[in-house]
Amino acid sequence: MAYDEGLAQRVRESMIPRDLEEKKMFGGIGFLTSGNMVCGILHDSLIVRVGPEHYQDALSHPHTREFDFTGRAMTGWVMVNPRGYEDDTSLDDWVMRGLTFALSLPPKATPPTP
Repeated sequence: MAYDEGLAQRVRESMIPRDLEEKKMFGGIGFLTSGNMVCGILHDSLIVRVGPEHYQDALSHPHTREFDFTGRAMTGWVMVNPRGYEDDTSLDDWVMRGLTFALSLPPKATPPTP
């Protein structure tokens, strides 16, 4: 299991009605809007891109840790353990944090289709 499908469905429902793109990445799945990462799932952990300004605050919440997929912490990204998103309100809060940061970034240009 590369990622928790049940969690992926909960994230999809949380993101409605946002334009959402799903992309397989880092051995899991990522959710993007306008080409910018909002959040992702690796195994049973939720990965949230909160940005550098909100990074320390996000890490101060229970059940979070640094996202260190490469062996080096990625500033601005946190991993949330299952207890940190077990109820829908908590999951919605984390998804909204990621969405807020992603929407603060300029849209990424999409390559032309051949």
